[in-house]
Amino acid sequence: MAELLLGYDVGSSSIKATLMDSDTGKVLASATSPDKELEIIAKELGWAEQHPSTWWEHVKNATQKIKAQAKFDAGDVKAIGISYQMHGLVVVDENKEVLRPSIIWCDSRAVQIGEKAAKDIGEEKCLKRLFNLPGNFTASKLKWVKENEPDIYSKIHKMMLPGDYIAMRMTGEIKTTPSGLSEGIMWNFESDGLADFVLDNYGISDELIADTVPTFSVQGRLTKEAADELGLAGDTKVSYRGGDQPNNALSLGVLAPGEIAVTAGTSGVVYGVSDKKDYDQRSRVNVFVHVNHSSKNPRYGVLLCINGTGILNSWLKHNFVSENMDYPQMDKIAAEIPVGSEGLVILPYGNGAERTLENRNIGASVHGWNFNIHKKAHFLRAAQEGIVFALNYGLGIMKDMGIELKTVKAGNANMFLSPLFAEAFATVTGASVELYNTDGSQGAARGAGIGAGIYKGAEDAFVGLAPVKTVKPNEKLTSVYNKAYKNWEQVLKQQLKA
Repeated sequence: MAELLLGYDVGSSSIKATLMDSDTGKVLASATSPDKELEIIAKELGWAEQHPSTWWEHVKNATQKIKAQAKFDAGDVKAIGISYQMHGLVVVDENKEVLRPSIIWCDSRAVQIGEKAAKDIGEEKCLKRLFNLPGNFTASKLKWVKENEPDIYSKIHKMMLPGDYIAMRMTGEIKTTPSGLSEGIMWNFESDGLADFVLDNYGISDELIADTVPTFSVQGRLTKEAADELGLAGDTKVSYRGGDQPNNALSLGVLAPGEIAVTAGTSGVVYGVSDKKDYDQRSRVNVFVHVNHSSKNPRYGVLLCINGTGILNSWLKHNFVSENMDYPQMDKIAAEIPVGSEGLVILPYGNGAERTLENRNIGASVHGWNFNIHKKAHFLRAAQEGIVFALNYGLGIMKDMGIELKTVKAGNANMFLSPLFAEAFATVTGASVELYNTDGSQGAARGAGIGAGIYKGAEDAFVGLAPVKTVKPNEKLTSVYNKAYKNWEQVLKQQLKA
């Protein structure tokens, strides 16, 4: 009888579940709940909250959908893994009851708190020990609760990340991981332990921090109550949890130094693995503990994010082209325009402050527009090129940190479905891009197999995972793409000076 793995990806938009055969890596069923995006509560400008109980309800719903799709004995599910939206804050009392809605990743209320902490502690000390500045991360959000909701803060027994909360609902145990603490900017990279100096600055007791467990380990077992709610077998191992970006890298098999995972959805993320303790002096990228980190074999995830990627292409679809034009048609007519879009340049920075630009919000803009040359197709191509160039600009920061692009892997989805985009990315970066049919919930399932010991090691966990397509640099277009990128970069530098 095959041993089955169940993976959950708990996002801010939806919860996805995947049931996988551990022997073959074959997906037996997958389901998403709800059908529409989850509500984000915004009581004030810049706020973003969700009720943790809502995540749990949709974890249950997704599980029921899985059970309706595939016939299996609940006892055959040997391990459960959890991926989750990063940087959120969940607080519970001694009875493990949630005290307030979760302050999630896109909430910006704690920006000034993080900025003050960086000055008080010293930016150099923060970067050397945290590899990041405190910023608007989980620790700063907890400090906001302390300052603004003292009655709630006084009742807090433990603070958690969203994935820790789901694991608590499953196992009854409150735990976290080194990777999780690092994403909350509570991990001291120098000592490989809790960053007490951050908590001391915020006046937060370390008793509020959960005990850590290895990312790949049996972190608890399903309680009878949770098993009954999910329709699974009691005592099932919960053996993996990871934030969405480290987990996305895991889902693509990105674990070794030099390997790179790329996503290009609404925003774009490049996540590279390094074994070097290093950081960007200007904090334009984030560094976290990767899922397979250990003191003996350090693994760090260097993350750069471009807020304005697929959202630009989506804006063009809904506001610029005819109503009946779909993305493949947009890609087709964009490909008819030569590389460089005949001088038309688009900067895709229209989705808020960009970390790679040192948190400046310069907005999206169009340059070199010639009424006698440029048509609709030029804008479509310039948009895709602008996204690629913005990602490549960020990759330059990572290269300066010593990260080499050996292997680039991406999901066969979103912007990478465009042949033009995929070839442009490969050619501009000089790296072949392997595209895979996988997602976060599949990564969580494989992670569970590693943590439960079903796989001998991480290398064995990627059975059945093979690229569906490999896009290589087009050497014939390298020089013309390099020229177009330099033109784009010059325009960006001019905007940054303005």
